[in-house]
Amino acid sequence: MDPRPIGIFDSGLGGLTTLKKLNELMPSEDIIYLGDTGRVPYGSRSRETIVKYARQDAAFLMQHNVKAMVIACNTVCSSASITELFGQTLEIPVYEAVSAPAAAAARHTKNKKIGVIGTKATVRSGAYESAIKNISHEITVISAACPLFVPLVEDGMTSAEDAAAVSIADRYLADLRAARIDTLLLGCTHYPLLRGVISSVMGPDVTLIDSGAETAMLVSNELTASAMLSPKNKTAAIRYYVTDSVDGFETLASRFLESDVRGMVEQVALE
Repeated sequence: MDPRPIGIFDSGLGGLTTLKKLNELMPSEDIIYLGDTGRVPYGSRSRETIVKYARQDAAFLMQHNVKAMVIACNTVCSSASITELFGQTLEIPVYEAVSAPAAAAARHTKNKKIGVIGTKATVRSGAYESAIKNISHEITVISAACPLFVPLVEDGMTSAEDAAAVSIADRYLADLRAARIDTLLLGCTHYPLLRGVISSVMGPDVTLIDSGAETAMLVSNELTASAMLSPKNKTAAIRYYVTDSVDGFETLASRFLESDVRGMVEQVALE
């Protein structure tokens, strides 16, 4: 057993969907969450800046003696490999949000046509496409950047009854629908909150792959297999850190997690 916490970092709020799934799968695990809200979004930054920010995020979590780290920011994961980010300096398992979702998408597709949506940086990197192609060269991957999806989520416009959200999704997803994909990988941790909107546009025959949930399941399986879980029946402590306003984060995080986090968030500075 290992009672140390699990660390998660993201450029903002999206990684909370990964945290929520981790907490569901491993309710006894302490979790440290860092949202770099003062420098969000990472998706519009240069690769060099993204790498620099990711290293600072990881250094903060390491100060809290975490036993494993999850990079819940798809932009970071698609910009550099774990080795490129940290070399051999981290002596704990580090999980990225590309491999597990790519494998899940490859397993689910029947017609060998997979769609990938994400930020401009994620789509530009081709990371998911490469990961899927490494699994099977027979699979066709069609990608689309959806830059307005994150603002929609953070503005609370996530209902399939919201005409504006559906209209934006219809425009972004038109090429994927025309390509007749049967599996759609949500390559941004914000996007699961738009599941209803995306499903209404793509139709019931398209399977949605949640990158954060798939990564959380991998973490749970591997920590369990490695006997690195905390003692069972322990009450988990979850701590939240942000680099900008606590108030705004508390409001949005409560929406993401469907539970009140007021009074549980601390503002910090990264170096």
